[in-house]
Amino acid sequence: MAHSLSRRKFIGQAQGVVLATPFLSLYGCSEASQDLVTLNGKTMGTTYSVKLVDTPRDLDSDAIAQGVGETLETVNRRMSTYRPESELSRFNAADAGVWVPTSDDTRSVIDEALRISRMTKGAFDPTVGPIVDLWGFGSGGDEPQLPPSEDVAAVQEMVGFSKIETRASESAVLKQTPVVHLDLSGIAKGFGVDMVAEYLERQGVENYLVEVGGELRSRGHGPAGQAWRVGIERPSGVPGDLQQVVDLKGEALATSGNYRIFFEQDGHRYSHIINPQTGRPVNHDLASATVVAPTTMEADALSTSLLVLGPDAGMELAVEHDIAAFFVTGNDEAFSEMASPAFVRRFET
Repeated sequence: MAHSLSRRKFIGQAQGVVLATPFLSLYGCSEASQDLVTLNGKTMGTTYSVKLVDTPRDLDSDAIAQGVGETLETVNRRMSTYRPESELSRFNAADAGVWVPTSDDTRSVIDEALRISRMTKGAFDPTVGPIVDLWGFGSGGDEPQLPPSEDVAAVQEMVGFSKIETRASESAVLKQTPVVHLDLSGIAKGFGVDMVAEYLERQGVENYLVEVGGELRSRGHGPAGQAWRVGIERPSGVPGDLQQVVDLKGEALATSGNYRIFFEQDGHRYSHIINPQTGRPVNHDLASATVVAPTTMEADALSTSLLVLGPDAGMELAVEHDIAAFFVTGNDEAFSEMASPAFVRRFET
């Protein structure tokens, strides 16, 4: 059962809030505390920001910044589809039926992607890239356009998470057909956040907020000893327009939305969010889906999955699997919101 929440109750005092959005980085976080250290950079075609509070006195900020950058670069070097030497690119170029060696990290991300694909019955599918490219939303550089139906049907033959196998012993991945390709862009950013969080903890950092492209993970407290405050963007397309504000306490959060990247043709609007099962952009009124989970990798993939499924099927999945999910439906004229029972239990007080 979905629940409606009071926007006024959650918004409260919006000053000093970090913005969680699929397309923007941190927004408006208070820098008043001298104990706050902020590190920024670029990675995975987007930006990252790391905020640290009450760090150990002997901690070298420059060394931490270098470690954060190297951690993200390792993920990018292994899982980028833009780099021909990456593990993922080598797998995509391999023949069918060949076990391609990978790092444990790459295989574990693929395993998680396949687990969520099974859970969502294909709403999340790491092989959907060829359809995304066909619609012009991928890395090919083509302008978004409405493709012929026969082309969609043909490309769908290249898609299917069940065509991918992994094995933990001698970490490796195999594809059953030569045309299937993996694209981990719907989950790798979240994994990168998790890897940075683990790196920070190994350095003795107890209070942090890590963000890559709007995907977040927190631990401890923020400035002035308060919880890390995160704003969920209102799907109006206006930067800084908040729908809700929540306090994170050691959790991860990710938001997926369909309201920024789209094209219009013959009076119809086509979102960049593609349903792998239909080969077409989603066609429902769910504008954004936010998930709070133990890891950012999980929150990242689940938020995309729920957005593909739509408000009804998405909420059914969230209830069934006890996912802390928050939905915003509608358009600029009127928005409404729903929260899963797990989300309400976590944030309703």
